[in-house]
Amino acid sequence: MADLHPAALPPDDLDTIARRVTNWDRWGSDDELGTLNYITPDMVVAAARLVRSGRIFELGVPLDRDGPQVNAPRRFNPVHMMTAIPDMDLRSGGAGIADDVLVLPLQASTQWDSLAHVTYKGVMYGGRSTSRVTTRGAEVNSIRAISARVLTRGVLVDIARYAGVASLEAGYAISVDDLEGALAAAQVTLGVGDALLIRTGYLAKCRADAWSGYIGETPGLGLETIEWIHHHQLAAVATDTVAVEVKPSQIPGFLVAFHVLAITHMGLLMGEIFDLESLAEDCQNDGIFEFLFVAPPLPVTGGVGSPINPYAVK
Repeated sequence: MADLHPAALPPDDLDTIARRVTNWDRWGSDDELGTLNYITPDMVVAAARLVRSGRIFELGVPLDRDGPQVNAPRRFNPVHMMTAIPDMDLRSGGAGIADDVLVLPLQASTQWDSLAHVTYKGVMYGGRSTSRVTTRGAEVNSIRAISARVLTRGVLVDIARYAGVASLEAGYAISVDDLEGALAAAQVTLGVGDALLIRTGYLAKCRADAWSGYIGETPGLGLETIEWIHHHQLAAVATDTVAVEVKPSQIPGFLVAFHVLAITHMGLLMGEIFDLESLAEDCQNDGIFEFLFVAPPLPVTGGVGSPINPYAVK
């Protein structure tokens, strides 16, 4: 395993790495899909063939007031309210109607980031100006652009189990060696267009303690993994943490350095707060770490993120 706190990188390294992993203009000047372009129809067909037993694993956390947004700076847990409670009305033949409303930040629960979520030096993915994100939402790179595109082969990499721990420690930076070691232990090989799901064990640990510590310093991907992800041409990366990347940042003064590289420059679909516990247990039991992965976002026009209820099907 890598050191808990690897040496910090100087800020100018961020721009150097960005030039090596950028996908701007790779799929044309109007592209809003980013790395989801790697998912071809043939890959969807191949992913569907991975379903053998029909077992379905729900990877989303419940949408309720007991969610992970504890002491969060700008997000809150979903608020569910009833607007109508069934009351038998003889005038309607005895039928009653119930209605309800859900109020939530679009990135408060299990969710995808859109390619308009993180900007850097005044631009977002594709070199588009941040002025195109207004109070009305994102004119380009919104979550709506990908709402029919997230179905592919999923691969689980269980870093916590590989390390022999229930959970990685807060601040642990997952390295390329960690990823490759866990994949080798699972005897699974990544392919172009895959969605890589990374279990750290941190969600289960914090949820067992009323989500204490979940919003704050967390384990996550180190900056060295971004070029590895780019090389493997992954369509998406998701973790059971709140940020995917390690916190605190490996570049002092940068809150989300990994997000800048992954979203703004690579156009990588990133998912957070995935519940991977049941899936990880099943993969360990049957030795199969690949599956059909289905996780479309809500078609929110102008949205810069979306809650999801992703599934792994084996």
